[in-house]
Amino acid sequence: MSNIPMLEIKNLVKVYGKGKAKKTAVDNISLTVERGAFFGLLGPNGAGKSTTIHCITGIAQPTAGQILVDGVDVVKDYKLARTKVGLSPQEFNVDIFATPDQLCNYMGGYYGINKQDRQKRIDELIARFDLEKHRNVKFQKLSGGLKRRAMLARALIHTPDLLILDEPTAGVDVEQRHDLWGFLKEMNKNGKTIILTSHYLEEIQYLCDEIAIINHGKIVKEGTKQDFMQDGKSVEDTYLEITRTKESQK
Repeated sequence: MSNIPMLEIKNLVKVYGKGKAKKTAVDNISLTVERGAFFGLLGPNGAGKSTTIHCITGIAQPTAGQILVDGVDVVKDYKLARTKVGLSPQEFNVDIFATPDQLCNYMGGYYGINKQDRQKRIDELIARFDLEKHRNVKFQKLSGGLKRRAMLARALIHTPDLLILDEPTAGVDVEQRHDLWGFLKEMNKNGKTIILTSHYLEEIQYLCDEIAIINHGKIVKEGTKQDFMQDGKSVEDTYLEITRTKESQK
């Protein structure tokens, strides 16, 4: 196994706008995610989480700094870097009239997977996420939990090394949320590196082994789950303590 970290973020800066409208969304952050980690990225709305993810996946262009996925520069070698990352975004950025089968097929075609291999991979994912009965149902007709499963299947069609999940259980009921947790823990146990953002802090505490908090574009705390749970605290206790302290210092 390679000793290269799965993700290295070095002095990342992302600025939007110019002049008086200029806003620094990410302010010189550095972060390392090792292979096989289940990494939680926390922060209030507008803290810089989504911008960081957008820079990793090529949706946004960094203003300064460097991002390496499995040692590949996401700007200099965008096409190769993009094949190494699977993204399941918070918003359902899909054709709502397409079926889970079609969504996976479209994405597999985007990544240049030939028809035979693509169909085999689709069948595996449809089975893996218990979507057999729903594979030909239009996305808009699916329940919240099934929609999230379809999004995960689409994100995994090209077998990425790094899976990024942005609020993957938003709008999902308790039973289906626990089902998704089981899927994610199994994937991580089998070696998949996962980055998770979530406002459900019990979800972060249950799933993640490494955690970082970003607030006002800066990393304000980073460490193991045990670091966040010292003195009998929960991850939520530590998160609130840190973010509220930062707010009071503004």
